Amino acid sequence: MRYTVKQLASLAGVTNRTLHYYDKIGLLRPAAYGDNGYRYYGEDAVLRLQQILFYRELDFSLGQIKTIIDRPDFDLLQALEGHKRALLEWVERMNSLIDTVDKTILHIRGKIEMSKKDFYKGFDEEKQKQYEQHVRERFGDEAMARTKDWNAYTPEEKNDILAEGHEIHMGIVANMEKGYDSPEVQYWIGRWHNAINTHFYECSLEIFEALGHGYNEDPEFTTFYEKIHPGMAAFMEKAMAHYCKLMAA
Repeated sequence: MRYTVKQLASLAGVTNRTLHYYDKIGLLRPAAYGDNGYRYYGEDAVLRLQQILFYRELDFSLGQIKTIIDRPDFDLLQALEGHKRALLEWVERMNSLIDTVDKTILHIRGKIEMSKKDFYKGFDEEKQKQYEQHVRERFGDEAMARTKDWNAYTPEEKNDILAEGHEIHMGIVANMEKGYDSPEVQYWIGRWHNAINTHFYECSLEIFEALGHGYNEDPEFTTFYEKIHPGMAAFMEKAMAHYCKLMAA
C-alpha cells in the first residue's frame, strides 16, 4: 500500500505542510518520489508517523523525537508500552483535575464546603515543569533563566501560592459580567501580574500580554480556563491586553 501526502495527512489528521516539513528535516522520509515529484509513503511511514505524534503529545521536540526513533536500538513495542503508561498516568491526573473542578463548582455554588487542600488535588510537580517549558518555548531561554524554582518553595508556601491564584481567578469570574476593562476586573488582573512576578518569573508587560494571548491560543491553557468558567480564556486575553495598555501609557 502506498500513500500520497494527501492520503497520509488525511489518515493521521495532520496537514500536508506538516508532512512536507517532516521530510525536509529528515524526520519522516517518503518511500519513493514519483516522476511528477509526488511523495509516496509506505506502511513503515504509517507506524513512524504514529510514533512521532505520540511523542509530540508527550511534549517532546521534533529534534528529540528524531534522536529517539532513529536510534539503532529503538524498539517499537517498548515505545508503545511506554506511551501507554504515560497516557494512563495522564488520564488518571486529568480525572483527578476534573473531580477537583466539579467539586470547586459545587463549592462556589454553596452546595459543598471544600478545604484549602482540596482545591489543589491533581496539581503536581510535573505540571509545573510543563508550565516552565511553556515559558521557555514562548519567551526563550533568557526568560526561563529568570524563572523561580518551584521546588525551592515549601509545601506550605506552594499551597499558599496556589490559594492566592485561586482567589484571583475567582475574583475575575465574579466580575466578568462587568467587562474586561472594568476597574474590578483590572484590579484582579493586576493582582495576577504581581503574583506571577512574585512567585514564578520576572514578567514584563510584553510577556504578560503574550501570556494572555497564550491563554486563548494554547489548548492546555484554554482548557484550564474554560473549565473554570465558559469564555474565560478569551476574557483573560482581552483583560490582560487592556491592563498592559493602561500600564504602558
